[in-house]
Amino acid sequence: MKLPLNITRYSPDARDIYLTVPNLISLLRIVSIPLISWLTAQHKMVAALIVLAISAASDGLDGIIARKWNQVSKIGQILDPIADRLLIFCSILALGLAGIIPWWMLFIVGLRDLILLILIFILAQHDYGPLPVHFVGKAGTALLMISIAALIFADLWSNTFTQIIHLAALAAGIWGLVLYWLAGYIYIRQGITLLRHDSGK
Repeated sequence: MKLPLNITRYSPDARDIYLTVPNLISLLRIVSIPLISWLTAQHKMVAALIVLAISAASDGLDGIIARKWNQVSKIGQILDPIADRLLIFCSILALGLAGIIPWWMLFIVGLRDLILLILIFILAQHDYGPLPVHFVGKAGTALLMISIAALIFADLWSNTFTQIIHLAALAAGIWGLVLYWLAGYIYIRQGITLLRHDSGK
């Protein structure tokens, strides 16, 4: 029987391999997260911005390498979104500790990711891989990353220009959160549909 939503179980292209360049890049991105968070919390914004830029740039690189050199792996399909979620969450946590953004933003991001993490584990019990990335999720993640980078940049100096940048970054962050949760709603509906499909067999 055809699965709903055109979602298959683990893709035949996703292999049980671990030691690959894309997986190493994802691990390095995860390793960079504590450094970015510490630098941001310590108001070492220039260094934090540089490390964040490198880490964010590596996000698309691992996927390109995986597809080009046939290194798509099941663990990589899990590591990559985890790295993205941790990067956003920890960066927002550091910005909150530094007093740059309100704490409610951290709560909203954390709650959404916690719900999706539970959903991923439930789907894994039914042998489903990660849900396909939706363009709304990509847009929300991009807006949040731009907002984080802009907030870090705005904290470098204190003048009228950086205050405007700070307000614009907060606005982008709020829109990013809206899209982030909209994507979460889409993923949750897809996951529930898959689970209902299995229970109806």
